[in-house]
Amino acid sequence: MHENEISGIIVDKCYHIHKELGPGLFESVYEEILVYELNKEELSVERQKSLPVIWENKKLEVGFRTDLIVEKKVINELKSVENLTPVHSKQLLTYLRLTGLKLGLLINFNVPLIKDGIKRIVNKL
Repeated sequence: MHENEISGIIVDKCYHIHKELGPGLFESVYEEILVYELNKEELSVERQKSLPVIWENKKLEVGFRTDLIVEKKVINELKSVENLTPVHSKQLLTYLRLTGLKLGLLINFNVPLIKDGIKRIVNKL
């Protein structure tokens, strides 16, 4: 399955979740439900995957964790914040670079309309 098809499914599931629950819940609630919904679609999902940093050929476990990686192709960073800031996008782009993946979705559930809370981040696409 291609990254764009996977991201379409993710966006659709986020829309459904947001329509039912609305904004204002903890990020962990949205994450749990999104994983459940993606598993129903038989998509593989890795949660809270640790990302090492390689420095001078040494692997350093410095505490980076992605929220979700779907089908080993799309990183999803979930937020439930007042406003996304530039650092959120930079964080996701760094995760994409560290993993070598090309597509990420930054999803903020704390918005009146979920379409305004989804930002697509690409790495060398």
